Amino acid sequence: MLYDSRSIGAEEFDKEVTVEGWAQEVRNLGGITFLILRDRYGVLQVTAPKKRTAPEVMQTINSLSRESVVRVTGTVKPSAQVKSGYEIIPSSVLVQSAAMTPLPMGVVDKVDVEVETRFNHRFMDLRRPEARAVFEIKSLTLRLIDEYLVDNGFVEVFTPKLVASGAEGGATLFRIDYFGKVAYLAQSPQLYKQMLMSTGLDRVFEISPAFRAEPSDTVRHVSEFISFDGEMAHIDSQRDVMEVIEGCMQYVISEVKERGARSLEVLGSEVAVPKAPYPVLTYERAVGMVRDAGLRLELGEDLGTEGEKLLGDLMAQEGHEMYWIIEYPEEAKPFYIMEKDGTTYSHSFDLDYRGQEISSGGQREHRYDRLVQRMERKGLDPKDFGFYLNPFAYGMPPHGGWGLGVERMVQKMLGLGNIRETILFPRDRNRLVP
Repeated sequence: MLYDSRSIGAEEFDKEVTVEGWAQEVRNLGGITFLILRDRYGVLQVTAPKKRTAPEVMQTINSLSRESVVRVTGTVKPSAQVKSGYEIIPSSVLVQSAAMTPLPMGVVDKVDVEVETRFNHRFMDLRRPEARAVFEIKSLTLRLIDEYLVDNGFVEVFTPKLVASGAEGGATLFRIDYFGKVAYLAQSPQLYKQMLMSTGLDRVFEISPAFRAEPSDTVRHVSEFISFDGEMAHIDSQRDVMEVIEGCMQYVISEVKERGARSLEVLGSEVAVPKAPYPVLTYERAVGMVRDAGLRLELGEDLGTEGEKLLGDLMAQEGHEMYWIIEYPEEAKPFYIMEKDGTTYSHSFDLDYRGQEISSGGQREHRYDRLVQRMERKGLDPKDFGFYLNPFAYGMPPHGGWGLGVERMVQKMLGLGNIRETILFPRDRNRLVP
């Protein structure tokens, strides 16, 4: 049986165990040598007194290069001088894989490493406990989303990522060759999840990759990300959709705070559960608030990064970390969003988290004739969307849905400065490897 730093306790005192990990540090003090071994859950101290340790074992330990993978068999002894309360006296040390020197970057060194160096050597960067903790939290977040949606009657689905047309126009599509035909990487599952609303699968969600060819060099944009999308039929208004998202966010964040306590401690992060219900601001009111605060912005214009940050600061002063912005100008929204009759606005919403939009959605236009009209007004040819329009011609219930950027949510929840910290191997316009 292979033990780890988490599974050794008082019951193992005076017993022989085998452990494995990376050689984090070797300290040779002459008469005694200490090997600090790091595994996923923490560190182990291997203590090798020269007089009580076989010469070949001492030789192996003292010749170890940092970050070599080592398997140690030895006896567990209690020790008040060690933080864990025990040490391992080795009887054998096997080098599983010797690390080359010098290292491309340190793992526990105090010297800061450039961001590009970290991502160029991501395998080494992820040996840092705080880097790994982000992905433990992300994994937990995804599991909690699944729990909440399934418990609320949703079915998980998976839609194509190779598509013939985009949901939001061609400007941000990655074009590829598909057996001699033009195809694209999916921006979102939008068209397909709406089609499913006509099938009787009236509550669906999907957590999957999405792709945007946006030439943006910011701390919140990447070219490939994980999108959490949902769609629900037989709604009365977009408020039905907003209630599901709000309930999901409250569940996820509160459970991360409880179940993810160990990872949060490693990160040094405190997760605050947002005050609910979330305030609801109309787009007009949001523009008015940031204009009153000094930002030059006209009605009809996008809030933009600066406007979102300023609004986030204003809402934080009122004690709100999450809040809704609804009724955006219909002109700024995709063809599938329903217009608000008699106005220039739409049945749409954004969910902002500490000054950053993490989710967008709204009520969809389910009436065939109006949907075709909106497509034509947006400069789209309905003939290119026949597969999508067909379900609307044969009985489509009122429905609405959302898309939510999982990495953006995790970034804001953990207070991270860059969305790339939440992606194992981030992709942007400057990075395609590793």
